[in-house]
Amino acid sequence: MIVTVTPNPAVDMTWRVPRIELGDSHRVPSGVVRAGGKGLNVARVVHGEGRAVLAITTVGGPTGAELAAELTESGLPHRLVPVAAPTRRSIALYDDAHDETTIFNELGENPGAEEWQTLTGAVAASLTDARCLVGSGSLPHGASTDFYPTLVRLASERGIPSIVDTSGPGLIEAARAGASLLKPNRHELVDATGDDDPIRAARTLLSLGAGLVLLSLGVDGMVAISTDDQSRVIRARLPHPLHGNPTGAGDAAVAASAVAIADGVTDPEQLLRAATAWSAAAVLMPLAGEISPTHPELAERLVVEHDTPPMPPATGSGAAPRPDQPSPATKSPATKES
Repeated sequence: MIVTVTPNPAVDMTWRVPRIELGDSHRVPSGVVRAGGKGLNVARVVHGEGRAVLAITTVGGPTGAELAAELTESGLPHRLVPVAAPTRRSIALYDDAHDETTIFNELGENPGAEEWQTLTGAVAASLTDARCLVGSGSLPHGASTDFYPTLVRLASERGIPSIVDTSGPGLIEAARAGASLLKPNRHELVDATGDDDPIRAARTLLSLGAGLVLLSLGVDGMVAISTDDQSRVIRARLPHPLHGNPTGAGDAAVAASAVAIADGVTDPEQLLRAATAWSAAAVLMPLAGEISPTHPELAERLVVEHDTPPMPPATGSGAAPRPDQPSPATKSPATKES
């Protein structure tokens, strides 16, 4: 079983708009409302592919009740931890004319110390049959960066591989805790390390203790760098970029990685191929948390390259990452932070 943890869930609201005109009023078809947050999107993909999964998250206030109701209706196996703070909301606007998605994410309110302990306890109690633990998404504003390292340590103590997909100082701390796999996108990686060279910044995470970095590069595909051979850079991409909705692509990459790791796959290239194919398959779907059934064909079309660029000293120390700030949404498959 794969266990996913979403510390900052959201009620996702998505509208498809023929053309967005700034400052104008728009009449649009009814939008789609569903339980969201990166870890929940990962769990949806895993569940959709017929694999055992348990999604753990918090719920609070009226929006939390709405999130809980949708999860129950969806049939996704889940475990909810009540908190006092209301669950946040996220709005995605897909512009048909420009083939772009614009996202507005509320920051989310920070649960209390006892609520964090309850969430951590719920995770620990759910790891009996776990074969991979995934911690995914942003932390609420003001939350301690120790949450993801705590998850990594819980998994490590039980011999379970861990995957973390987050941003800012949390990414650095997850690396220091020894996460098996980290999956930042280019902007998150540069922001966390202070190094504008993404390959060098990925090596910084490895030097801190991470086992493998899968780096999302948007339409340019993905890169894998492993601690076993930091000089070896593996790149995977499709021959031509896909058009569609990229908001769940990064989550699909994490889902693919979790499924492969749960099956005992450790080879960086195999993990990269699966992650890139599922990420591309997510772009073809209208909502995050879904992938196209064409992902095996997409995997066959991948262009995979190996290179060993020089390894100059990292300029980002990783010791004092810059404050985490939301990045504007772009067409990159991994720019949505939930």
